[in-house]
Order: sequence, then C-alpha cells, then structure tokens
Amino acid sequence: MRQWGGPGENRFERRGGRLYRDLVTTQVIVLNGGSSSGKSGIVRCLQAVLPDPWLAAAIDSLVEAMPASLRASDAGIAFTAEGGVNIGSEFRALEAAWREGVAAMARAGARVIVDDVFLGGAASQERWRRALAGLDVLWVGVRCEGTVAAGREIARGDRTQGMAASQAELVHRGVAYDLEVDTTHTESLDCARAIAARTG
Repeated sequence: MRQWGGPGENRFERRGGRLYRDLVTTQVIVLNGGSSSGKSGIVRCLQAVLPDPWLAAAIDSLVEAMPASLRASDAGIAFTAEGGVNIGSEFRALEAAWREGVAAMARAGARVIVDDVFLGGAASQERWRRALAGLDVLWVGVRCEGTVAAGREIARGDRTQGMAASQAELVHRGVAYDLEVDTTHTESLDCARAIAARTG
C-alpha cells in the first residue's frame, strides 16, 4: 500500500482512496488487566503497528508521578505484604483528575491507549465511561492465567508478590469488553494486531 507523508510527517496508508486517519474513528483504546498480565508490552506493540501516533496513558505512570508520601499512606495508595492494594481518598481524587485529563487529550485530537487495572471491576469501568462520554472507545480485556502472571511477577522483580494472582480475575468481574486477548500463550505483538484490527 502506498504511504503518504514525507520525512518527519505523519504517514498514513491510502485505502480505497481515503487516508487511514479518515477511516479510523476509534479515539481511545482502554486496556484492562491485572498486574503482570502483559498490558505494557501490548501498548508498545500497538504504538508500533498502528499507522497513527497513539499516546500511552498508564495507571503506573500516575502512581509514579505522585509524591512519595502518597505511595505508602492510607490517603494515597498502599500495597499489602500479600499483594493487596488499598486506595485512599486523595489517590481517588487525583485518579479522577487523571481520567479527565486523558479524556481531554482525546477530545483535543490525540489518540490514546489507556493501560489500567480495574480494581473495582464494573465500577471502575463506569468511572471511565463517564469520563470518556461522547468519545469512540474500544474496550479491551487483557487476560492471563494467574500462575503465569505470578511467574512473570517474580521474574520482573518490581512488584509485590501476590498482586498478579489476586488481580488475574478480580479486575474483570462485571466488565464488558469489545474484545478480549489472552497473553498466557499469545505474544504481545499478536494481541496488538488483533486489537488494531478492531479499531474503526
């Protein structure tokens, strides 16, 4: 297929006489999955395979952007020795502002891939639905068997052990998806291609 755009410019495929940007209406891709399920790898692959530039907005980045005092407090976010996650009021307020910021970027014309962990299941999705109202959103569930995710958790060494197993099913309860992928036996690139095929 012919590519349009010179060096340093956005390049879009010409399909049936129309530019790819004109054909794709999806503005936000929301990935939900437990810790160590493979979301970050899928995000990177999506950014590589999608013709347009897509920004990544990860809940981990929000946590890292917070002051250290909120990363281990009742008001912020705290992790138990067993891998549980406790969320406080100040964290929720900042998280709500972050969601609105992501939505504002999408409304301003940026395409965004959200990498989140719906600890509240359906309630978490509903909060995103309200923030993204009026936008074209693709909802994607990223699944991984708990034992496999737990093995990845140990290998990466930067997560509290127990998070992956406890979140593997919890985050999907009551959540409605347009598409689900499973990284247990499927590579990130193949998952990304399946997701990219559903943008429209």
